[in-house]
Amino acid sequence: MAKDLKISFLLDFYGDLLTDKQREAVEFYYNDDLSLSEIAANQGITRQGVRDAIKRAEALLLDMEQRLGLAKRFRTMQEGLEAIRLSAEHIEACNGRYSYSREIHEEAGRIMATADRLLEEG
Repeated sequence: MAKDLKISFLLDFYGDLLTDKQREAVEFYYNDDLSLSEIAANQGITRQGVRDAIKRAEALLLDMEQRLGLAKRFRTMQEGLEAIRLSAEHIEACNGRYSYSREIHEEAGRIMATADRLLEEG
């Protein structure tokens, strides 16, 4: 099985909706990089049982993302906040190069601080 990093990302959003065994198997496989045999030994099931659990969990995660789109929205928000932050930095730089305005400086600082806070919370 080829590992898809998208599954690891989706696990962060929807992992709590999987069964404990499914979530554990996917975490071991994608996050801890264990083999199917190692996971089977940890969970006390067959290698095929682990593979089936992972495949079912992957299908569920992809279906949830298709229906809800939370991970896509999260990435879009992160990209948008980063673009806002870069624009505020550009405004601040232009303000310094041309006729300096303390008001523009303070507003750009507030925008950057807000974007930083939101990026950290995400």
